[in-house]
Amino acid sequence: MDDYPDLVIKTGHERESLVSSKKEQTVDDIIEQHVGPLGFAQLLHVFLVSIAWIFDSQNTLITIFTDAQPAWRCKGSTCDPSAMCTLDPRMWEWVGGDKSSTIAEWGLICDKKFQAGIPASLFFLGSLIGSSAHGWLADTYLGRKKTVLLSCLVTSITAFLTSLAPNIWVYALLRFSNGFARSGIGICCLVLSTEVVGRSWRGQVGQYGFFFFTVGFLSLPLVAYPVRESWRSLYKVMSIFPLIYSVLILPYVSESPRWLAIKGRTDEAMRVLIKFSKRNGKVIPSNVSISNPTITEGGLPQKTESLWSTGWASKRIATVMLAGFGVGFVYYGVQLNVENLNFNVYFTVAINALMEIPAVFIGSVFLGFTDRRVLFSASAFLAGISCLLCTIFSGKGKGKGSWAQLGIEAVGFMAASLSFDVIYIYCVELFPTNVRNFSVSMLRQSLMLGAAIAPVMVVLGRLQPAISFFVFGALSIFSGVVTFWLPETRNSPLYETLEQQEKEEKFTLGSPGDMEMAT
Repeated sequence: MDDYPDLVIKTGHERESLVSSKKEQTVDDIIEQHVGPLGFAQLLHVFLVSIAWIFDSQNTLITIFTDAQPAWRCKGSTCDPSAMCTLDPRMWEWVGGDKSSTIAEWGLICDKKFQAGIPASLFFLGSLIGSSAHGWLADTYLGRKKTVLLSCLVTSITAFLTSLAPNIWVYALLRFSNGFARSGIGICCLVLSTEVVGRSWRGQVGQYGFFFFTVGFLSLPLVAYPVRESWRSLYKVMSIFPLIYSVLILPYVSESPRWLAIKGRTDEAMRVLIKFSKRNGKVIPSNVSISNPTITEGGLPQKTESLWSTGWASKRIATVMLAGFGVGFVYYGVQLNVENLNFNVYFTVAINALMEIPAVFIGSVFLGFTDRRVLFSASAFLAGISCLLCTIFSGKGKGKGSWAQLGIEAVGFMAASLSFDVIYIYCVELFPTNVRNFSVSMLRQSLMLGAAIAPVMVVLGRLQPAISFFVFGALSIFSGVVTFWLPETRNSPLYETLEQQEKEEKFTLGSPGDMEMAT
């Protein structure tokens, strides 16, 4: 019996030792030390998440075909090809039929030509507003995964309804709704992908999503050509893909462990990390747990934080949005402007889509060892200079496209695509988890604002192509200059809260505000 008290005391000491050996770590540390910065589990996760970028691309760029002005020809007798607006409508016809595009079906030419740009502008306006809504939902209530699900389902519904539009005004309203719906796909997929890997792989992993965006871009001519005589059929086909993804693929995607942790759901976050570690052939020690980032050092709940609650964060997001406005204007504007190059639209779209591939490849390689700020500014400057050079060749083909202009435009678009990709990665790293999705959504808003104005410039380009290229070039260079006032983030940790980030950045470079000025 004398042994029992010893046994009890020993057991008590063991328990006390076990409690004292408990080790709380951040999600960032657990990924780096126990899960692995990038393994099979993360690659599979990123692959499944990134597929959704295909539908984001398709729904964004579909108007290149559905809202294009098709070729026309005279009926029987000879007529002046430059005098369409003065001819009797019975003297000419659309080559692909009057159902081949919205312009052909609703006669959006001559005095109605500026109506043709309204649906595309409203689409990007819807994306602008939707980005804020989806970013807020993803950071607060739904999380990243459920927001992607909601976005995909509503994108599918609105795309199908668009195919039933009876006139240009209903069509424009439905394009606005479609833009609002799809805006949650890109921002949530990017954050959901980058929040599960180590800091050294964030840039490369972020590029994978843009590769799938390119796949969607490349698929457009292939899907559009068989249904080229009916723009309505193209919308119906495009509505199927996000629905299939939502039902068959998305259920196998995990929620972001960083978001779960910041919401106080550390047990769920740990289960996700344990699942990833097992797939990577690693083990998280049983005494390791996730530190709750919502609890302060004094044991009190973390106060609710807003992106606008601190001066440094407000200034930083304003700078990012200024740069994003120019990038969005150029990136989407150059794509929509392909009809003003006087080449076959299927051919020029395919060329631009192919240029996205080297952009993704270059971004993946350079993001591994190059500062984000330098890479973004250099690509923005190259895009701007290329657009300015395109003005030299505008109108010199005399009705036929200029190969020199097409080549320079392709290089410029590649650079614009690279800057578009890099600024997303940059934004992810500039802000902490509790406002990261909202920050990316604010960037997305500025991108979409630029994109919403771009169709108007494309319409002006039909009258004078040099004007559109000049404006594209000037804004791209402006975006490259603006980022000089942002801090560098390569290999920096992903912080969980604004308070934590401010404290850490004050320790390293004096203050976040000093970082903005340390250029």
